[in-house]
Amino acid sequence: MNDRLHTSAPLSAGTRHIPDTQSEQDLRHLAIQRVGVRRLRYPLSIEVGGDVCPTVAEWTLDVALAAEHKGTHMSRFVAWLESLDRPLDAASLRSELPAMLDLLHAQEGHIEARFPFFIRKRAPVSGVASLLEYRGGWAAQQRDGQLSVWAEAVVPVKSLCPCSKEISDYGAHNQRSEVSLRLELLEPMAWTEIVRFAEESASSEIWGLLKRPDEKWVTERAYENPKFVEDLVRDVALRLNAEPRIGRYVVEVENFESIHNHSAWARIER
Repeated sequence: MNDRLHTSAPLSAGTRHIPDTQSEQDLRHLAIQRVGVRRLRYPLSIEVGGDVCPTVAEWTLDVALAAEHKGTHMSRFVAWLESLDRPLDAASLRSELPAMLDLLHAQEGHIEARFPFFIRKRAPVSGVASLLEYRGGWAAQQRDGQLSVWAEAVVPVKSLCPCSKEISDYGAHNQRSEVSLRLELLEPMAWTEIVRFAEESASSEIWGLLKRPDEKWVTERAYENPKFVEDLVRDVALRLNAEPRIGRYVVEVENFESIHNHSAWARIER
């Protein structure tokens, strides 16, 4: 049992016994693969650029329930969250998931947390600093005796159409894009490293605050580096393939097309 959790005071001799219904036997002979809580918003700390940053995550926490058990103890998921006393990262997830399973008396289960985080970036010419928002996530799974940890990030970037550049006398249509990464981490990686897989593959990265010389640089950078959605997803995948700390992955790119009322989309997984 997790020794960080506070236990309630023992019942006095005169206190009426309260039955534990969830622990009763079930006779329907049906195991449940995943049962727990979802859409639970709860505070979380992560490390970004060497700093501990507070955020708020939306959690999904669940366990596998054996056929003979009537139910799981839902309140213990919240009790586990209350016991977190350090920033959550790939290394701590490998110990926290077994702690949650021990608390729930389960052999298999999942932890999923999705949250916003920010990285302070300096503009490419002026050097002015500003925060840029990213969407991140942690996921851990214990199944068939194997524990895996995944990081997720949605990274905003800029893309410019090679075809539009080729056929136009001047200019080319360009737009904001999102690169979504889901990476199995064999070893820990920093959030500042993860987002660079996307930013360094795009026509240009983006910033929260730019001066006029910076806007000129971004515009010209994208024009000199045009990419279809197919180019962008492949270039991200090539960078992931070269990183030994990453196992399986899913990378998706969505271009919010500026001259259409639809998006262009591509996906590669390994």
